[in-house]
Amino acid sequence: MELDYALQEVGSLSEGGYDGIVLVSEGGKEPGIPTELSSVIKKAEQVDADLHDSGAVLGVELPAKRLVYAPTGKITGDYHDVRQFGDAAKKGILRVLKSGAKSPLIVLVDNKRFERTRLVTLLGALEGLYMNLQWREDRPEKSPKVKALGVWSDDPKGLPALIQLAGALETGRVLARDIGGPDPERMSPINVEKAVRGAFPANSGIALDVVSDEAILNKEYPLYSAVNRAASVIDRHKGRIIYLTYTGSAPTQTLLIVGKGVTYDTGGADIKAGGIMAGMCRDKCGAAAVAGFMKILSILKPKHLKVIGAMSMVRNSVGENCYVSDEMIMSRAGKRVRVGNTDAEGRMIMADVLCRMKELALGEKNPQIFTIATLTGHALRTVGEGYTIAMDNGPARKAQTAAKLATAGEVIGDIIDISRVRREDYETHRGKAEGEDVVQATNLPSAQAKRGHQAPSAFLILASGLEEHGLESAKPLLYTHLDIAASCGEVPKDATGAPVLALSTAYLDL
Repeated sequence: MELDYALQEVGSLSEGGYDGIVLVSEGGKEPGIPTELSSVIKKAEQVDADLHDSGAVLGVELPAKRLVYAPTGKITGDYHDVRQFGDAAKKGILRVLKSGAKSPLIVLVDNKRFERTRLVTLLGALEGLYMNLQWREDRPEKSPKVKALGVWSDDPKGLPALIQLAGALETGRVLARDIGGPDPERMSPINVEKAVRGAFPANSGIALDVVSDEAILNKEYPLYSAVNRAASVIDRHKGRIIYLTYTGSAPTQTLLIVGKGVTYDTGGADIKAGGIMAGMCRDKCGAAAVAGFMKILSILKPKHLKVIGAMSMVRNSVGENCYVSDEMIMSRAGKRVRVGNTDAEGRMIMADVLCRMKELALGEKNPQIFTIATLTGHALRTVGEGYTIAMDNGPARKAQTAAKLATAGEVIGDIIDISRVRREDYETHRGKAEGEDVVQATNLPSAQAKRGHQAPSAFLILASGLEEHGLESAKPLLYTHLDIAASCGEVPKDATGAPVLALSTAYLDL
């Protein structure tokens, strides 16, 4: 799997073959802007006072003939971040295509405010060139938007490596979007498996193992199987757990990542009513992010990492065979779990897989465990659209895992905020009756519950047995939960692929 258009290194703006130039800039201030473009901008600002806020399409005395000036707007160090450049680049590339360009060229210049300005700018442009999977399939004559994108940089020596890196990162994001974005039939569990098999052929360096036998699922993943029960009566909706493993040539650290892959969430017996079911095809974006990250690994092949990714794919259906509140289910970790709300299915389908990762982690070198999930509406209410929330257990907090991930996200424009799992979160999910170890959920939707995005992290720790591997245990394990409900991309917008860029920046030494 590769991008369906070429990224071409451009040494001079006088080269032919391009019919539109995109320049992203903070008010034309960067010293690396070519004089052929800066002179045009200076002339234009004399007659357009809004130029550096709204941008413009300008004529240039170059073979491309048109320049789309895509300004970032005024940036302040108090609250702006590098996304100003990525967002402007996406708008710029869409504008140059709208102006009639078929072969655009993007100009990358450094900005002293941010350390990865060029990379983020290029990634923003590539995001603008993305076409969602079903559109590509239904209207192949419209795909790709361009045959090639030219790339010029004020750092020509570093340009080849920059293009290679951006191409790898975008290829991973494309796979994440292609799995996370489509409707619930196009990316049903069986079709997700097909997509993953296509993305990771035998020579990819990624080992693939799929667990779909219902007898095995019922025995080894009982919480997952409860959610899968209603969907399992329909062949195309039957769930599966997909394991992907990458092993570098000299690994010094192991990442174990579980992704929530609910292909559609009806809410189950506690059905989503009042129009809030729409958009629930995006409930698989956690698993999609796992696939996207693994794709980047298959391209960049870092020597120092081993990564085990799990995509917990299921449809939370409603019907005569669905699981219901008040059921008592024994988890893989031997914890008796009482179901409180069937719409809290994400934590159910990850807890047993997380337990499996815990078991594997005990035999791995320097392990760090993650869960990635569109888990709670509370996350969106807390941080607003576009932000991932990271929550550490005790050992991960001591190692500053969430803080390091947040720093990486700030660099690459894949922003992560940090929350802390507190005593109240554990108390919410501890059993309330004799013989009851864990309560799966309160009877309220997460968006209405107190500490609605933090408490599910405590459930996952309790139900998986990770509580026995805290700071004071003989074998502490680092675990961080990432809630991407606010950052995955809401319908009808494209899926984003978050937090693939942050993970890559934090762990691949980009």
